[in-house]
Amino acid sequence: MPRPLRVAIVGAGPAGIYAADALLKSDAATDPGVSIDLFERMPAPFGLIRYGVAPDHPRIKGIITALHQVLDKPQIRLFGNVDYPSDIGLDDLRAFYDAVIFSTGASADRAMDIPGIGLDGSYGAADFVSWYDGHPDVPRTWPLDAEKVAVLGVGNVALDVARILAKTADELLPTEIPPNVYDGLAANKAREIHVFGRRGPAQAKFSPMELRELDHSPTIEVVVNPEDIDYDDGSIATRRSNKQADMVAKTLENWAIRDIGDRPHKLFLHFFESPTEVVGEDGRVVGLRTERTELDGTGNVTGTGETRTWDVQAVYRAVGYLSDELPKLPFDFTTGTVPHEGGRVIEAGEHLASTYVTGWIKRGPVGLIGHTKGDANETVAHLLEDHGAGRLPAPAAPQEDAVVDFLAGRGVAYTTWEGWHRLDSAERALGAAEGRERVKIVEREDMLRASAAPQD
Repeated sequence: MPRPLRVAIVGAGPAGIYAADALLKSDAATDPGVSIDLFERMPAPFGLIRYGVAPDHPRIKGIITALHQVLDKPQIRLFGNVDYPSDIGLDDLRAFYDAVIFSTGASADRAMDIPGIGLDGSYGAADFVSWYDGHPDVPRTWPLDAEKVAVLGVGNVALDVARILAKTADELLPTEIPPNVYDGLAANKAREIHVFGRRGPAQAKFSPMELRELDHSPTIEVVVNPEDIDYDDGSIATRRSNKQADMVAKTLENWAIRDIGDRPHKLFLHFFESPTEVVGEDGRVVGLRTERTELDGTGNVTGTGETRTWDVQAVYRAVGYLSDELPKLPFDFTTGTVPHEGGRVIEAGEHLASTYVTGWIKRGPVGLIGHTKGDANETVAHLLEDHGAGRLPAPAAPQEDAVVDFLAGRGVAYTTWEGWHRLDSAERALGAAEGRERVKIVEREDMLRASAAPQD
């Protein structure tokens, strides 16, 4: 009797779970069957949804409900708190599985090469997001002593950072933020947030709903300079061909023509301002210098030579995420991706046997969460094609308990899907005590303790 196809997925965020779902929906799931193990370095699953989405976006976090339904399937096991490669390496995985899919995402900030970017008070957005999302591997405090703050970038992460900085701690208290984040935000001195983009309104990468949400807070006054509402032929073409870009531009136009109100926190959206230097004194941020740009007819911009220095005491760069290199896999440091063809990892022009990628480690940190479904479907289709053609080397120990024995032998304190349910219940109980849906547990040891099976 043929055994099930054994697949390991490294990374239990949306990309990895969508890959598992694609496997479960394939013909192979019926004959010969599939057996899938997800390995996640955090004690809890869901990756970007848990540690990358702002806490005041419960709509996006609702995606977890759909992911739950996948992980509930009996063909799937979760091994949380397992790090690649220190706890289990590529050679180890190949010994237990027919194929390995890497879906490790991107968690680091892309570098920005302008003078002063390394000053005290200059931060990467990813680090700040990890802090306010209660990531266990970052400091528990965050310096929020700047009254005027610059955010560089015009994507949804920039909006998240700007919104969290501009809201009050009490506005965010109904969310799942842990006590250390509430205390930090309660001490936040920011009263002016300035978001900078080097191109125009038609080129902004905001989602229309995310943008409109800025204006829903009773404490945030969104301000757009009418002089920044400008379009060339390329911009007009973009608006005509892209409904989202047109909706974003219309929202910005409406904000530009209205009177400025009296909400206590001002959030300025600046366009046609290209950051050229973070200005410092005594090693600390004291300003941001930008060059005014203008459209060139194609939707791109050129510098005008006109500069301005903005009075800010902190700068957050939200110019993109970057994936970490994965040992034993080829890596493109420019794009922050693993070289591949349709999800098959390519090294020296050849498919690295039984090894695949999906999600941001495959195509870079672009697009929305749902876009990773297409990635997963493509990768899984090629994996199954290779399996059907006999191109997957047989693992030495495909039995399901072999990897369990391996991790136990290494003393790895891994968590399980059942453990996630216990952690989930513990967080909900903390929330119920305060009239909230959930309070996130931050410390890794506390997460492991909450996840552990009760002792007899």
